[in-house]
Amino acid sequence: METFETLRKRASLKTKCSSREVEREKIEKVLEAASLAPSALNNQPWRFIVITGAENVASVVIQAFGEGNRVVKDAPVLIIVCANPCDDVIAENKEFYLLDVGFAMANLLLAATDLGLVTHPMAHVFEDELKKLLGIPEEVRFVLATPLAYPAEGSYDSAARERLNGRTRKDRKEIFYSNYWGKPY
Repeated sequence: METFETLRKRASLKTKCSSREVEREKIEKVLEAASLAPSALNNQPWRFIVITGAENVASVVIQAFGEGNRVVKDAPVLIIVCANPCDDVIAENKEFYLLDVGFAMANLLLAATDLGLVTHPMAHVFEDELKKLLGIPEEVRFVLATPLAYPAEGSYDSAARERLNGRTRKDRKEIFYSNYWGKPY
């Protein structure tokens, strides 16, 4: 699949998760994609907790995630992404670990899309509860999570079609500037 095709096809589809098991090889591929992301000084501050098995996923989601994200409780895989801010660069009050984890998660999401798997980045979590459930050290911060699943019905393309048809993007003049803030590119 071409990169731009994958970028155009990626959609957040948390309501479209099947409970069908995801092959370990595919989980490994999305994790490899995440690990290839750039990071400040190549610190690679991200840490991924891969939760598998219907009971394990449901338990974590029900106990630690906000109501709006509990729809993913039937997903066969849940990936929790954390980082220790001290493991990365903090310069001028910018915590690079957040950017670095974002790069890793973007790679993971795109790899999953390329493999026909459903994802949905989620940040609404009860962090203290999550840390207790998964043994995450106090100094480590939860950043994002995503289910990893096959579409509940049909192919990835058919599952994403409605979402993609309704997707809008800001006009280029609003987001791309030429040499000066506000001057359209």
